[in-house]
Amino acid sequence: MPKIVAVAAAVALTAVGCSGGGDDKSSDPNPGFTTRNDTPAAKGPLDHVKWSLYAEPQTLDYAYAFDYPINTVLTNVCESLLRTTPDLKTAPALARRFANPDPLTWVYTLRDDVKFHDGTPMTAADVVASLKRQMDPTVGSSYSTVFKDVESITESAPFEVTIKLKRPNVLLNEQLGAAPGTIESAAFLAKAGKDYGNPKGGVNCTGPFSLKEWKPGTSITVKKNEAYWDGTLMPKTNEVEFVFIQDPAARANALLTGEVDGGYLLPTNAYDKLKAGDGKLYFGEITGSYSAAVTSLKGALGDTRVRRALSMAIDRSGIIAAGINGYGTVAKAGIPASGWATLPVEQAKAQYDALPPITRDVAGAKKLIAEAGAGGKKIVVATSNLAPEISVGTNAIQAAGKEIGLDVELRTIAPDAYTALFTDPSTRVGIDLLITSGYDLTPDPLEFYQTLQTGEFANYGSWSNAEYDTIAQQALGTSDPIARAQLTAKLQEIALRELPGIPLWDSPLSLYQGKRVTGATPNITHLSFPWAATLGAAN
Repeated sequence: MPKIVAVAAAVALTAVGCSGGGDDKSSDPNPGFTTRNDTPAAKGPLDHVKWSLYAEPQTLDYAYAFDYPINTVLTNVCESLLRTTPDLKTAPALARRFANPDPLTWVYTLRDDVKFHDGTPMTAADVVASLKRQMDPTVGSSYSTVFKDVESITESAPFEVTIKLKRPNVLLNEQLGAAPGTIESAAFLAKAGKDYGNPKGGVNCTGPFSLKEWKPGTSITVKKNEAYWDGTLMPKTNEVEFVFIQDPAARANALLTGEVDGGYLLPTNAYDKLKAGDGKLYFGEITGSYSAAVTSLKGALGDTRVRRALSMAIDRSGIIAAGINGYGTVAKAGIPASGWATLPVEQAKAQYDALPPITRDVAGAKKLIAEAGAGGKKIVVATSNLAPEISVGTNAIQAAGKEIGLDVELRTIAPDAYTALFTDPSTRVGIDLLITSGYDLTPDPLEFYQTLQTGEFANYGSWSNAEYDTIAQQALGTSDPIARAQLTAKLQEIALRELPGIPLWDSPLSLYQGKRVTGATPNITHLSFPWAATLGAAN
């Protein structure tokens, strides 16, 4: 789930831990790696680069750009009104500037020198059509709730668009710097119809690369946009071919042999081999934690005591050791300190460190299961060979459930189908729990926590808490970042008490660049920033 304020005052965070004492302690806070926001700049151009994806995007339709594979490609092809930069700042993009004259109004002054890939100029009408499409119930956009407080979107002047709100929503503007703010040609949308975003219909946006070819099941190739408006991000590579390699071992081998030049989200059990390869392994900040999202409250997990018991029994340190080879720490909440990017770095770290640790207590978990009368009840957990940590994590959840008297079934999902679990509710039918790594693409931690409100798209289990909803709406209408951060901390407290998602572990984003290439963005903003535009020759 894509999500990111500057707060100078201390924010007191008081969260309810999942259990009492136990033997599962947080990993070393500096477990042998460092993170960075950039890689060495390219020294020259390249004609062709092959880049690996762990799964084929189901679509290139921006309305459904809700996972890593699609955004890794699409952020280089389509652009938004604003742009989230690699240092987690919101900057102008297709909109030269924006204004917030009153709490219910946002005004965007557009660039007048932008052309779509087919050569037609971008106008205010294209912006209006693209944004209103996110609100169209017949489209079923993954980002429809981003626009839930929008009253109208209109062309208020040549190259100017005004958004009127029903109630204040401070996150809307920042979210227009990611997939929700994507702009497409209105004429192309009408012409492509239901084929928009698929291999037949394609896309026609404004980014530094245009879609050249999509070979279903094999690859997507994008080519340099010679007429790109932003000279500072004119691509250094003529073509980038995204190849789909689902098997983790095959991905690692392709990188090590030079068959492909790079990739994100690498198999954790291959980190040491990749470190020893001819290329370079990098780690970047990610604004979300790995968690076990509750996708159904109709069964045993509908009882908070069962959710808490399962959390208490999970051997998180074992997952970190076996699943990610120690490249991580036990998570204390739904997002790590890096997800509070609006706080000064040291303050964000201090408030996160002050949270009580999540500790393992099997005996206490068994007592809660007995109190809930949940012994022998079944829980279905989605698993996949998408990544080692998913398999190891779900096996650990199954073992924890068995140890405290639950019947945990693992249901295997193919890597390319695993993505659908987050965009298509019908694919989650019969599943109670799945491992996910949510992320923010704006500077505000409220982006993550507001998605747990009643009826939100990313509230996968349809969890509902009236107190939580009230505080979330208050926070969305609070312009002062200090006060908003304090309200967000209250949301975090409730989420840790009620566990609509069970925090598991934190680990960095991984990037490998072969010996030929350099310049890619190594952190989570590669999902909203045209990272391939800076990719070029290493020598």
